[in-house]
Amino acid sequence: MLSFPPTVRVFLCQVPVDMRRSFNGLAGSVEEHFQADPLNGHLYVFFNRRSTIVKVLVWDRTGFVIYSKRLEQGRFQYHQYASKEPLDFARLLLILEGIDLRDSRQRRRFHLTKKMHKKVYNSGVN
Repeated sequence: MLSFPPTVRVFLCQVPVDMRRSFNGLAGSVEEHFQADPLNGHLYVFFNRRSTIVKVLVWDRTGFVIYSKRLEQGRFQYHQYASKEPLDFARLLLILEGIDLRDSRQRRRFHLTKKMHKKVYNSGVN
């Protein structure tokens, strides 16, 4: 089970990546496809052309970590989320478990806005 702080963002690569790439190759892909610094601590997710292998690259303060998964049957269903916008971590876990989210929808939930955050923490209430 993967666990990361809520500040970590997840980015899915829009194009298939050669799964022979390792740490340096995937870090180069982060710079190429996301125009981002691979050392920022966010998760960068790459799939192969057949959508049967996934690699997740993350920097964890002391070095790169690659999480890799190969499906023995079926394909990852992620194409509807492959965009420049970050994905929430819960959806990544569902994709990695093989759950097809195309026909699902998420119900509205409470979301703390910056304005609400300032109001709560500047009110002086403990």
